[in-house]
Amino acid sequence: MVPLVSYIVPAYNHDQYVQCCLDSILADVYGNKEIVIIDDGSTDNTAKVIEQWLSRHAESINVIYKSRPNKGVTATINELTSLANGDFLRLGASDDYFLSGGSQKLVDYLLNCPDKLAVIGDSIVVDEHGKVIHDSGMTGLHRANKQRYLSEKGIIASVISDWAVAGPVPMVRRAFVTDGEGWDEGLRIDDWDFFLRIAAQGGLGFIDERVCAYRVHNTNTCRTPDVVSRIRNLEESGKVAKRHIAKFHGPYKKMLQAQCYLVDAKVAFLKHQWLKTSFYMAGYFAFNIAGELQGMSNSKKGGV
Repeated sequence: MVPLVSYIVPAYNHDQYVQCCLDSILADVYGNKEIVIIDDGSTDNTAKVIEQWLSRHAESINVIYKSRPNKGVTATINELTSLANGDFLRLGASDDYFLSGGSQKLVDYLLNCPDKLAVIGDSIVVDEHGKVIHDSGMTGLHRANKQRYLSEKGIIASVISDWAVAGPVPMVRRAFVTDGEGWDEGLRIDDWDFFLRIAAQGGLGFIDERVCAYRVHNTNTCRTPDVVSRIRNLEESGKVAKRHIAKFHGPYKKMLQAQCYLVDAKVAFLKHQWLKTSFYMAGYFAFNIAGELQGMSNSKKGGV
């Protein structure tokens, strides 16, 4: 039986882009699918655009749609998950879009790897007009070493210290979300926390395929030039890292401890606290080197 894929889309103030997102789901060659979309109290015409799209395509694809007052992105994602019927979830913001064929490749991976809870792919990166900026979100936007994601050890290390996910690249088993904690509704930027939990269980896979388009524009939550917002985002990341330390062991634990120091150093730098910046950077280098040395030692012994 072909698994049902639920595309879950939290929509907020993206009246320029949400139609493109919905069109891409309809155009995806994967056949057994549904759309679950919530307008999260948009103040522009997002709800109207969605409703007009539904009036044209209601008979072409099963859609579950709600429009309600704003609750925030993580609360909306949890609600979307509770409404979904699919075996697998594809999460996409309403300003991004999906590339046809991507879902089939992600489904194939999860079917072939039943021990994995989720799989991620790569993306292209486009601007607000749809012009391609980068052919790879991982290497072009984040300048990550994509080869590290291809091994079991490398992907865990990369989630910790080289997180390079851009756009709706993941597919997640719905059972993992419904049986577990879901998304933390206290966070503004939720993806790192979610995937640290998966990585700690060895449950994340990767395919080197572009499965979506990530749109860069001046309202992206995590790409703000405002110093106060950057500090707030970094402090949140630091809290996320610290609460997951106990879930990792060996070199991975030291890598995550190093990230805690690095985040604290970035915050101190933005606050012009130079002595604290130096202290935290020293801690970062110490734990990072310790993690690398322990990883090399374990590799020689055949361990983690």
